Amino acid sequence: MPQSSRPLSPHLQIYKWQLTMTLSILHRATGVALAVGTILVVALLLALAAGPDAYASVRGFCGSPFGLFLLLGWSWSLCFHLFNGIRHLLWDAGWGFEIPRAYATGWSVVVLSFVLTALIWACVFARGGIA
Repeated sequence: MPQSSRPLSPHLQIYKWQLTMTLSILHRATGVALAVGTILVVALLLALAAGPDAYASVRGFCGSPFGLFLLLGWSWSLCFHLFNGIRHLLWDAGWGFEIPRAYATGWSVVVLSFVLTALIWACVFARGGIA
């Protein structure tokens, strides 16, 4: 068979970025972020078991600007991954493949993830914050 100079598959530069493509990449990235961020939750639990001094140290880190940034990102990742996972379950059931519905559910995932994250943090700060 003669060899062609054409690429075997299209490059990413050929594809136009779409919402479904972006959400698929974000779903994978948030899964990784959740796995890595769980280390902070485990550290908090281990510090809690180690005693008041260790717990105060980890709680102080969580209350720092950097710790709050990490927790905010982790909580948004959790919300996004949850809602997008529900969307994937609906796709597994055969619902939502039509282009308008796929975009509607995609934007719903984005909006709901930000709304739920904002509600979580409103509750956190209404109770006096982290530290």
